[in-house]
Amino acid sequence: MLTPEDIFDCKLCGECCKGFGGTYVDEKDIRKICNYIQADPDTFVENYCDMSGSRPVLTRGENGSCIFFDPQKQCTIHPVKPYMCRAWPFIKALINHPENWDIMANSCPGMKKGVPPGDISRIAIMEKEKLDRAFKR
Repeated sequence: MLTPEDIFDCKLCGECCKGFGGTYVDEKDIRKICNYIQADPDTFVENYCDMSGSRPVLTRGENGSCIFFDPQKQCTIHPVKPYMCRAWPFIKALINHPENWDIMANSCPGMKKGVPPGDISRIAIMEKEKLDRAFKR
């Protein structure tokens, strides 16, 4: 039986920090980041986010990466990185759409291609449950 470690080995390349579609943040994420960087939660979205529909996503810099990504230091908010970042690559969408795995793997050298869809869904469910317990969601 495949495990998360069998199909994903992070290479610390930062490609996920370019986040196709952006990195959504919720109120919990915003509070944690604000505490960490000493920012005002009331102006966080205005100063650090763009809107995607009605939801805030972390702004991307000129290089296309999240504004909190530094090529030398990697994620500058790593201890409080958003839920969506912690979930990567086992994002919720893979539960119902495991066929997206190989597409995502085109941008992530740490993802093994050709994994059976059933294993991807099972692992995504398992990882989401583990993350939800850790984040108390």
